[in-house]
Amino acid sequence: MRSISLYKDNGTWLCRVHPFTKLMYIAAAILIPLFLHTLWAYAVAIVLDMAILISGKSLKRARALIIFSFTIIATIFLIKGLFDGDNITPVLTIGPVIFYKEGLMKALRTGCVIINMLLSFSILVLTTKPEDIADEMERHGFSPRLSYVISSVFSIIPQMMGTMDTITDAQRSRGMETEGKLSVRMKAFIPLITPVVTSSLINTRERAIALEVRGFGTKGKRTYLRTWQKHRGDRAITVVLIASTLAACIWRIVSWLI
Repeated sequence: MRSISLYKDNGTWLCRVHPFTKLMYIAAAILIPLFLHTLWAYAVAIVLDMAILISGKSLKRARALIIFSFTIIATIFLIKGLFDGDNITPVLTIGPVIFYKEGLMKALRTGCVIINMLLSFSILVLTTKPEDIADEMERHGFSPRLSYVISSVFSIIPQMMGTMDTITDAQRSRGMETEGKLSVRMKAFIPLITPVVTSSLINTRERAIALEVRGFGTKGKRTYLRTWQKHRGDRAITVVLIASTLAACIWRIVSWLI
């Protein structure tokens, strides 16, 4: 049976780190390069993201996201390198096509932002149960509805992937061709995607009914099935991340004033 989240407990230290520490890391990984506003800062953040994923034995599972991001980045390079409004300096000519330095540098910066965001979010999504995030948010005073929305975001993609696989197998058993040439796949797209969307809407309604039956809107004191045991490095990691983010912010403010 397919899991409804991307989480997998591989027994590494990264799975034991508190969800809030990982959320703080995401904030720091995004904000620090943004404040420093240099390519080397994004490069350091990406290398750190990959080092964390490697140490947590999760880089291989993030490979699909990385490959997908390169298709987006290639499009950005094409558009920016050719048509950006600030393009002045030609840097590469392929026949009648001219790429410009200004647009390519902007595309490089945007590409680094995308890769950094995907990798930093992968650290959280691949090594944290959505239920743990929701429980910890409720335990710290957040609205149960907000906690449920966040946990649903992490589970909706795997759930739709599972539904897609089931529907694809069912359509194949009925003789539908779903593999081969691009024209064959496009012909099969509508018969496949329509049941996926319909079943997702039905699942949303059923989940809403189930939540009400289980007392989701109750105002009484809640108890929790699992108490999170904080990793011994959570506090130190959080302090370092907050201090680094504040230092980058202060540096940026001072550079503006100077």
